[in-house]
Amino acid sequence: MTAPTWQRELDNFVGIKPIFVLEGNVADCYPWQAADQAEPQFLGLNQVLPLLFAGFDGNRPRPYRFLFVDPLRGITDPTGTGEARALAQAAERQAELISREAEALNPASDPASRQQPFAANRLVHDSLLVRAALSRRLDTETAPAAPAAPAAPSAQVTTDAATANAAGNSPAPAAPSPSSIACVFDLASRVASSPEDLTPEENAVFMNLLIGAQDAIRGDGSHVNTLVLVVNKASDLPSWLLRGNPDVRVISLPNPDRPAREAFIDVAFPDLHDPAQAKVRSKFIDTTDAMKLAELDELRRLYARGGTEPAAIPELVDLYKYGIRENQWTAMLDKLRDRPDDALRRRVKGQEAAIEKIVSVLKRSVLGFSGMQHSSGTKPKGVLLLAGPTGTGKTEMVKAVTELLFGDERSYLRFDMSEYAAENADQKLFGAPPGYVGYEAGGQLTNAVRANPFSVLLFDEVEKAHPSIMDKFLQILEDGRMTDGQGQTVYFSETLIFFTSNVGISEEVLDEHGRIIGRRNIVEPGEPYDAIQAKVEAAMATHFKPEVLNRIGDNIVVFDYISPEASRLILDAQLGKINRNVRTRCGITVAPSDAAVQWLAEQALAPAVRENGGRGIGNLVENAYLNPLASFIFDANVQAGEAVEVRVDSAGLTFSRANPDSGRAPFVGGAAATGRLTPQAAATGTPQPAPHDDAEPVAPVQPTSEGPHGC
Repeated sequence: MTAPTWQRELDNFVGIKPIFVLEGNVADCYPWQAADQAEPQFLGLNQVLPLLFAGFDGNRPRPYRFLFVDPLRGITDPTGTGEARALAQAAERQAELISREAEALNPASDPASRQQPFAANRLVHDSLLVRAALSRRLDTETAPAAPAAPAAPSAQVTTDAATANAAGNSPAPAAPSPSSIACVFDLASRVASSPEDLTPEENAVFMNLLIGAQDAIRGDGSHVNTLVLVVNKASDLPSWLLRGNPDVRVISLPNPDRPAREAFIDVAFPDLHDPAQAKVRSKFIDTTDAMKLAELDELRRLYARGGTEPAAIPELVDLYKYGIRENQWTAMLDKLRDRPDDALRRRVKGQEAAIEKIVSVLKRSVLGFSGMQHSSGTKPKGVLLLAGPTGTGKTEMVKAVTELLFGDERSYLRFDMSEYAAENADQKLFGAPPGYVGYEAGGQLTNAVRANPFSVLLFDEVEKAHPSIMDKFLQILEDGRMTDGQGQTVYFSETLIFFTSNVGISEEVLDEHGRIIGRRNIVEPGEPYDAIQAKVEAAMATHFKPEVLNRIGDNIVVFDYISPEASRLILDAQLGKINRNVRTRCGITVAPSDAAVQWLAEQALAPAVRENGGRGIGNLVENAYLNPLASFIFDANVQAGEAVEVRVDSAGLTFSRANPDSGRAPFVGGAAATGRLTPQAAATGTPQPAPHDDAEPVAPVQPTSEGPHGC
């Protein structure tokens, strides 16, 4: 396979640049394939660096010896060549010489020299050894051993002079020719607690490293001694060390790309070599997108335990990411076989186009076909943008889908995007970066998905969020993953994502000075659906960035205004729910006449009500029906077992106790009381007393001290 870009970049500058900074994916294993090898090996960074410094082939032999250092263990010998002890001893002698030279040039009247305050600091001492190794010719008896690639990464072993002597190790044969030195300072990110606010000891460490690299010699007469700093991010180092320094080459180590994962899987999972498993192999490579090779090696160990058929190897990814074997989307197959469109239609009225589109996405999700046409196999299960007038059922649709899948509409995760309008509000969703308030708490979204990866996510009124937040969603929509402020990767590949938006329905009205004085509708009830859809999509193309809309694709569902037929269905559903709840909670039967229901249906078709959709109907029912009904039951002291009739006359709705002779409901003593809601009062919900037009006048009820029973 072709060597990764970072390896070829480092190969180009070995022997030329005295400082390399390796950042990014530095704790992984990496492919290495020599010219005479049939297949690549996968080695740790400390194993592959000596091979890279030696060159990809024998045409440019570069004799380098390696000195490995880290902040905790000091000098180490991760490659197992045995030369660390001799190099450390030689560097120690040169470091003492550097200290004596400094004392001679900077005499102090105080017996304690200016070097003494740091003498007991282990980090400063080790950095001085690195400085000596880079800037002085080390007089050792250790031969420059040719680097050999181990079969597998070996464990690091701490080795200093005392330990080596105690172990009785003997030096290797004398070196036939000089060689250059490469000092690898591992875990350099952990040296300073704050790279821009160094303690005197931390400053001395980095000064020693910088001076050593600046004074680096060419040990073999050709290749310069080199310092390699291994960090998580280059910003973990002091800025003065890197800024404007021509000696520094920063190289980023990315996560393994598809060819690297493919090569590793071919070596680690030989069972997938069977041509019959070609589709399984391809799916496995796709589903491991963004995973490190070290994680793939852990998948190999999971598979080696047994109990998993070759065809089920991709399912190990779910087990590794989420700690479960069962894919909950597969378990939802049966829930979608029994006419899911009817289940959604029972809750959302008059939105047939939206229901058809959503059911199609759900079927694709449970079959695992999401993102199958793309190179990434980790896209979310589905992404839908629900747009259209307010009150047309967008949020209700998400609740209906959640209830269909999980049996409880409250199982979805809702984020009101108006709460994220500030410029830095994305930190609430994805977590604050290190050093900022709230870093330890993480992000609201990433924490929720990490805790429950099989989720329905609703981002309500997304147009109200700050534009930078939509940029954050790009990675989620494309790759199904997000790295939070703490550096942890959160996977969204098992989520179903809904956005809702009212863009394109209304626009701001400005006065001659450019000040906002109100809003006006762009679309009106009664317009053809195609015209509404065109206006909404045109407004979205203006409001949202093209890269956002491209990732959503054709999954933009425009809801229509509530039709007269759907309006009547919504009205009947709301009245029925009120009447059932009154009977359940208070034991009182409410019996609206057909004429009363028809009067409410006509009121629901008024433009002021219809443009607010289902919410407008809900407000109408609350003001014209629920509020006066509650006032009548309270004022008339209607008790459990009684019935209330709702009628209509030319002045509006009236409420009264049922006539015991009508046979409509049981009647428990007392006189009937009446209440009326006129069309004018429907806006405020205040019942107006008036003579009852449908029944004989009766005396008002006498209030009791007990109040209505059961309510």
